[in-house]
Amino acid sequence: MATAHSHSHANTPCSPQDIDAFLNEAETLVARQGQRMTKIRRKVLRLLLESAEPAKAYDLLANLDGEGAAKPPTIYRALDFLQETGLAHKIESLNAYVACGHTSHKHSAVFLICEKCHGAEELHAVATNAALKTETAAAGFHMNRAVVEVRGICRDCAA
Repeated sequence: MATAHSHSHANTPCSPQDIDAFLNEAETLVARQGQRMTKIRRKVLRLLLESAEPAKAYDLLANLDGEGAAKPPTIYRALDFLQETGLAHKIESLNAYVACGHTSHKHSAVFLICEKCHGAEELHAVATNAALKTETAAAGFHMNRAVVEVRGICRDCAA
């Protein structure tokens, strides 16, 4: 994970306020999808929710605190599961993950990535996502989801 700063770059629009309540909601969502929220998956989701910055898989692995026999494939399977269920997003350019607290709908993610502090914030760019769907459909492509990464300087670092 990136170095800590005096300001937080939480995944603002998607960050649930009550982590325990959200974990219970996530468990219900996963069960409705016919899946199971294992102990490892729940712990990885908790770590993502508690992280103020995008988290790398190996940092998550180091913080599993001896949870089972966790090895790199275990963490990647848990992260893949969380992405498939809409509970996490991967920021490709950072090779890092963030939790998503919007269990009520699936959406494409637009991340604002600060080049100075390396924080990332999710932006719900509704018009951008609508335009992307329209343009991909015009190309004969059926879009399931997208992750858009925008690089620049965040409000805190610009201040």
